[in-house]
Amino acid sequence: MGAAETHSREYPVRVIYLGGLGRSGSTLLERLLGELPGVFAAGEIAHLWQRGVAENERCGCGLDFSACDFWKQVGKEAFGGWDKIDTGRIGRLKDAVDRTRKIPRLSQRNGRSRFTADLTEYSGYYLRVYRAIADVSGCDALVDSSKHASLAFCLSRRQEIDLRVIHVVRDSRAVAYSWTTKVARPEASGSVQQSQGGYMTTYFPASAAGHWNAQNAALHLLARRGTPVLRVRYEDLVQATEQTLRRAATFAGLPAGDLTLPFLHAGGDEPYAELTTAHTASGNPIRFTTGRLAIRGDERWRSAMPGQHRSMVTALTFPLLRSYGYLGRAG
Repeated sequence: MGAAETHSREYPVRVIYLGGLGRSGSTLLERLLGELPGVFAAGEIAHLWQRGVAENERCGCGLDFSACDFWKQVGKEAFGGWDKIDTGRIGRLKDAVDRTRKIPRLSQRNGRSRFTADLTEYSGYYLRVYRAIADVSGCDALVDSSKHASLAFCLSRRQEIDLRVIHVVRDSRAVAYSWTTKVARPEASGSVQQSQGGYMTTYFPASAAGHWNAQNAALHLLARRGTPVLRVRYEDLVQATEQTLRRAATFAGLPAGDLTLPFLHAGGDEPYAELTTAHTASGNPIRFTTGRLAIRGDERWRSAMPGQHRSMVTALTFPLLRSYGYLGRAG
């Protein structure tokens, strides 16, 4: 069996894909969804191939990827072992089909072509991993918080995937400010930390605004092409957590009305969630959190973001910022 062929499971695998630009709260939403019965939080599968398989970064459980029994089983189920796949090949396929600039072509239904063949092979790797995660975890749905709109377009081409996209949105000014701050990557191995400085990527505010526009607009296009898409605002998630989570669960086909959410605690001075261990492949550092996680909005940008940056990002993102209801609010 070739590395990109599909697993024997016949029915579609349900994937709750979190889309949008990073620093928008997707990891928080993923961790909360992962506490629902029958849902497995898998992390950012887009980075599994390089950061997990090739570089052996840490799983959300705290162990190195190669030492985590869950991911060992997934690799064996999907490919006969992670050593059976060529991560370089997957990287080349990603460059060929899974880029923001490829979205216009991905939005079209092309016939036979090299692009279509590459897309089929590339998405096949994800399909096999998704099916293996579902089999090993025993869950009916899994959360992939990869975020990239281009990957969502790739996955939407597979009938074997029951794709539900949750479009996670946050105020562009908060996102732009967050991308200027340094966030440590504790999961990286020593050599990777040294080569990358041990921190996540940063962007200048104008660049962050451009990425915010591109990712959000692309997800609007994906919805117009027929893929189920639900928009969730970060601000609503932290201010009305239970209602927002139930809304997301209903969209994902989960019995939200019958769900109890014992891991959410709204009493006291500050709401919080009680989190169990998650086997997330990659993502924001809060994926390592177990136990109590405070649920509160990060509003530092309102006082810390320079005025000229704030004005510039507002102007660059004005149409969508207004559409999402962020203009006219306090600040």
